[in-house]
Amino acid sequence: MKKLLSLIAVIATAAMALVSCGTAEGGAADGGGMWGTLIMIAVMFAFLYFFMIRPQKKQEKKDAEMRDSLAVGDEVTTIGGIIGKVVSIKGETFVLETTKDKTKIRFLRGAIRSVDVKAADIAAAIIETKEAPAAEEPAAAEEGSENA
Repeated sequence: MKKLLSLIAVIATAAMALVSCGTAEGGAADGGGMWGTLIMIAVMFAFLYFFMIRPQKKQEKKDAEMRDSLAVGDEVTTIGGIIGKVVSIKGETFVLETTKDKTKIRFLRGAIRSVDVKAADIAAAIIETKEAPAAEEPAAAEEGSENA
């Protein structure tokens, strides 16, 4: 944030210097002040684009990608703060299961704030836990035969 504020200060100082140079040397009579003003406006538009508009577009693209990659089994949080597991997806809507009582609520995809746990991550963790004991059993058998 400090870097951003110092950048703004440098840009404003440079723009003011351009404007004052044009008017101090009689540039206002030949249109020099107008060029300084136009340059200052162009710099401000560039600043707005690179520090406000462009990051917002990146965030919107990231959010749209998150919503498009929604899958059954994902645990999500809605913009209303409801947390649950996706049970079904149909077009632009999805059904969220929220409690142990299996309460189901239908939402629009745009109501998703974040995907907390992906179903693919859960499946990968289950597979790893099933493979880990199987890999440990032969190692334990080898240790037993060496001790005998």
